[in-house]
Amino acid sequence: MPAYVINDMEITDLSMFEDYKKMSPPTVAQFGGRFLARGGRTETVEGDWSPKRLVILEFPDMERALAWVNSAEYAPARALRQKSSRSSIIVVEGAPVA
Repeated sequence: MPAYVINDMEITDLSMFEDYKKMSPPTVAQFGGRFLARGGRTETVEGDWSPKRLVILEFPDMERALAWVNSAEYAPARALRQKSSRSSIIVVEGAPVA
C-alpha cells in the first residue's frame, strides 16, 4: 500500500533552502519515492489550515517512506532543511487500491 510524506514548511533561509532542493530529490528516488506536490499553489476550502509550502511525496509503502526519512542518504539534506525552514511532517498510509 502506498504511503505519503506530507510536509507543511515555512522557509526561513531561502538561499540555504535552494541547496536543499537540489540535494533531496535523488534521495527520494533512491527509496522509490516521487514528488506529487512541491510548493505549488494551495487554496483552503474548509477550516483554517493555511500551509506555507506544502510538499507531498509518495513511496511504495510505509517502510520505504520511513526508511527514507531516517536514512543516512537523506541525513545531510534533512539537516540543511532543518536549518533553513520550519516543518510539520507526517507519514500517512494510503488507501488500498480496489
